[in-house]
Amino acid sequence: MNKITLLVTGGAGFIGSNFIFAEFRRGDVRIVNLDLLTYAGNPKNLESLSGNPGYIPVHGDIGDRELLRTVMTQFKPDAVVNFAAESHVDRSIVGPEEFIRTNVVGTFNLLEEVRTYWMSLQAPRRDTFRFLHVSTDEVYGSLSLHDPPFTERTPYAPNSPYSASKAASDHLVRAYHHTYGMPCLTTNCSNNYGPMQFPEKLIPLMILNALGGKPLPIYGDGRNVRDWLYVKDHCDAIRMVLDQGRVGEVYNIGGRCEMSNLEVVQRICSLLDEISPQSAFRPHASLITFVKDRPGHDWRYAIDCTKIEEELGWKPQETFDSGLRKTIEWYMQNTDWIDSVRTGAYRQWIKSHYGTP
Repeated sequence: MNKITLLVTGGAGFIGSNFIFAEFRRGDVRIVNLDLLTYAGNPKNLESLSGNPGYIPVHGDIGDRELLRTVMTQFKPDAVVNFAAESHVDRSIVGPEEFIRTNVVGTFNLLEEVRTYWMSLQAPRRDTFRFLHVSTDEVYGSLSLHDPPFTERTPYAPNSPYSASKAASDHLVRAYHHTYGMPCLTTNCSNNYGPMQFPEKLIPLMILNALGGKPLPIYGDGRNVRDWLYVKDHCDAIRMVLDQGRVGEVYNIGGRCEMSNLEVVQRICSLLDEISPQSAFRPHASLITFVKDRPGHDWRYAIDCTKIEEELGWKPQETFDSGLRKTIEWYMQNTDWIDSVRTGAYRQWIKSHYGTP
């Protein structure tokens, strides 16, 4: 069999880098990773692939159409998996323009160049080519505690600049399939956690603060609910959709694991108490503190992933506790990685949003 070439955008980020490692574990593949390497795109995530002839990093922006054209002409990908996005709600509230530029305009430019490339292909490569767009459950808006979970038919109702920008990109992908016949697929996932997640997100922030004896800041009263998905399970789902998903379809990917933010932090504290019985900060739950809620904070997200389970046979392999234990152990064992992302700018961001050093 010929080696498959994937163009992965945003592959130096949290989910993208885990996906790239999963692809190399699966078999013989060539991966071109196009990443702008903003604050959350960390080359250290993938440094173990340095020297691997099957891994080709390209520093660049999905908004750079000339670069996209050159990359696709040179490497002739069999599929494109688009992770490239600004993804942090708090940052989108402070500076929404960057989210529109990357998530909306960037996705448009990527679609335009991929469409031109795809139309240039001859059968059978044109027939087997795929464009997979990775999105979020936040495009569906917010649920009450008693609402049924989001399905693929839930109307879009984004409530933050981040989720609005992702909703716009989802609509563009859908339009390019229906208008031009491009073989597009979209996945909408719930909150991910796992190794190499930038520590502005809830779980890594709480792990690292707890390990350092710092306050564990929780927005509001901590009762906001999210569905949690271990990142490696998400990567397996993306591969299944890429291989077996019906062109033009949307697949929701969730962990069937709803918990309040407070409960998540309490689980982290309990596991740290067990894993680090000699810690001077036990019980770690004593570090929990509550801070002013963020504007427009969605109350609850929940994913109904029946479609991907029934059509493709995917189910998450990790429970929340097993995935969380692996995540905590990874952060405890990778202090060099942590030091590499804890820049002065990162510390200032945390201080300005949570009031803690």
